[in-house]
Amino acid sequence: MLEVAPKSAAKPTSTAEETPKIASGGEINTQAQENDGFQLVIDALKLNGIDTIFGLPGIPITDLTRKLQRAGLRVISFRHEQNAGYAASIAGFMTQKPGICLTVSAPGFLNGLTALANATTNCFPMILISGSSEREIVDLQQGDYEEMDQLAIAKPLAKAAFRVLHAEDIGVGVARAIRAAVSGRPGGVYLDLPAKLFPQAIDAEVGRKSLIKVVDPAPRQIPAPDVVQRALDLLRHAKRPLIILGKGAAYAQADADIRALVEKTGIPYLPMAMAKGLLPDTHEQSASAARSYVLPEADVVMVIGARLNWLLSHGKGKTWGGNSAKQWGGQKFIQVDISPQEADSNVRIDAPVVGDIGSCVSAMLGAINATAGPWPAPSAEWLDAIAERKTKNVAKMAETLAKNPTPMNYHSALNVVRDIVKANPDAILVNEGANALDFTRSIVDMYKPRKRLDVGTWGVMGIGMGFSVAAAVVSGEQVIAIEGDSAFGFSGMECETICRYNLPVCVVILNNNGVYRGDEVNPTGGRDPSPLVFVKGARYEKLMEAFGGVGVLAMTPAELRNAMEEAIRSRAPTLINAVIDEKAGTESGRITSLNPSAKKKP
Repeated sequence: MLEVAPKSAAKPTSTAEETPKIASGGEINTQAQENDGFQLVIDALKLNGIDTIFGLPGIPITDLTRKLQRAGLRVISFRHEQNAGYAASIAGFMTQKPGICLTVSAPGFLNGLTALANATTNCFPMILISGSSEREIVDLQQGDYEEMDQLAIAKPLAKAAFRVLHAEDIGVGVARAIRAAVSGRPGGVYLDLPAKLFPQAIDAEVGRKSLIKVVDPAPRQIPAPDVVQRALDLLRHAKRPLIILGKGAAYAQADADIRALVEKTGIPYLPMAMAKGLLPDTHEQSASAARSYVLPEADVVMVIGARLNWLLSHGKGKTWGGNSAKQWGGQKFIQVDISPQEADSNVRIDAPVVGDIGSCVSAMLGAINATAGPWPAPSAEWLDAIAERKTKNVAKMAETLAKNPTPMNYHSALNVVRDIVKANPDAILVNEGANALDFTRSIVDMYKPRKRLDVGTWGVMGIGMGFSVAAAVVSGEQVIAIEGDSAFGFSGMECETICRYNLPVCVVILNNNGVYRGDEVNPTGGRDPSPLVFVKGARYEKLMEAFGGVGVLAMTPAELRNAMEEAIRSRAPTLINAVIDEKAGTESGRITSLNPSAKKKP
C-alpha cells in the first residue's frame, strides 16, 4: 500500500544549518523555531533517562550518532552490530532500563537481530533502533538502498515492534518501546525509523508537547494473598524443600528480601548461573555443591525467577528422580514468575505465584512474619544429607584445584581466577565458552548479585566482548572476561573498542587450540586441519597490544596470577593468553548428550 500524506505539515530539512541549535553542555536551545526528527529522537530518549547508546554509525543514522554525542549522551561505537546489541541487552539486565542499540538499515539491522532475539529469550530489556528504507519503495519492492521490510522480520523475534513515520509520533514510538521492553516479562523491542523521518521538521513547541515521559514503565504486579498463602502452606509442610533462584531473581534487585526469605525459612537454595551471588556461593544454605542430590530428592521445590527449561532438565527425567525423560520425580512445585503462562509449561505447578519478583518475595516475607511462632525448619535428616555431600564434593574439588599440571588445565587456571574474584568481589565476571563456561561456573564463587554475566538461556557464543564493554561502561567496575578460545573468536575485534574507550577489562583466554579441544586430526590424513582445530600457538595477546592495550602470554598459574593482579591494579585494557593443555576439555562440555552422535542408537 502506498504511504498516505503526512498527518501534519511536516517540512523536510536537509542541512545541518537548518536543524535546531544545541547549547553548550548538551542542553536543548528552547528558542529554536523548529525541531527535526533527529532532535525529537534525542529529546525523547533524554526525557526518559537514557544516557548511553551502543551501536555502529552508518547510513542513515551517522548524523544521529553525532547529534546524540553533541547532546550529552554517551555513544559507544562498536566494530560489529551484534556485539553492540549484546552490550545493550546486558546493560538492560544490569540497570532495569532498556539498553539501546542503534544500527544502520538491512545488513546492520540483521546483525543486531541476533542480540535482539537473545534479549527476548533471556528477558533482558533492550530496544534495537534501526534506520530503514522508505515505505513507498519497500512496499512496491522497487529496489531502494538496503531495501528490507525490517519491521516484519523483527516481529517474530521481539516482544514488540513499532515503526514511526511522522515526526510528531516519535515521542509515542519511543515511549511505547520503553514500556514494552521493561513491563511485565522484560524483552527485546524493535523500533524502526525510516530515513525520511529524520529531516522532517515541525514547530518546536508542538514537538516538545508530543514527547512522553513514561510514568511507571514497569508497574508492580502484586500477588493475591490467598495465592501467597497457598504457596507458603505447601512449603511449610515440606520435609525436603529446595529453593531455586534464577536470573529473574537477580534482575529484580530485591536482594535483601530474597536473602531474608532464604535465611528465615532455612531452606537450602540452588542458584542458576546468573543468580550466583544473590547470596554468597559460600553461604551455608547453598546447595550448589550437592546439585545432583538435591534435585531428585527434594519434595517441594520453589522456583523464583527461573524457568523449568532445558537448563533444569525441564523439571523431569532422571535429573529429577524420574525413570525416563518424560517423567518427573513427583515433586510439588511452587513457581514465582511474572508471567502466568510460564506455569505448567513442563510439569504441573501446584502453587503458581504470579507477580513481579520483588512484590512476591515481599508478600511471602510479610505473611511469614505475620504468622504466630517460628517457621518450621527443614528436617535435620535433609540438611545433614546435603551437608555431607557438600563436604565431600568441596574436598574433592579442593584436591583437584591443588594440582599443578604442566601445561595448565582448566582447573589449575581457574583456581587462580577463583582467588582473584574472591579478593575483588566487586569485579564483574563475564563468562562464555563450552568447557570454559562449565568449569568456571562450578569453580569460581561469586559473592555479590549481578556480578556474573554469561551466555544465558540459549547458551549463545559471542556475548563476551559486548557484555564486557557494557559492564564496564554501566558500572565503572573492573571486568574479568573468562573466554574459551573459540568463543572469543566471535567478538575478539572488540578489543579495539575496549582500548578506544580505555575500559578496565581483563580478558583471559583459556587457549587449548580449538573448539572443545585442540588435538583432533583430519580423519582422511589430508593437509586440511580438523574443522575443530585452530592455529597452534596462536598469540591472542598481540591483538590487544595492536590497539595499545596490554597483552600477556601466561604458561603457568603464577604467570596468570601476576598478570591478572597487574591488570586489576592498573585498570588497563588487558588480554591474557592462558595456554592450557590442548587435550583438556570434552565435546560440548556438560551438554554432550545434546549431540545426536552421543545419543544411543536404536
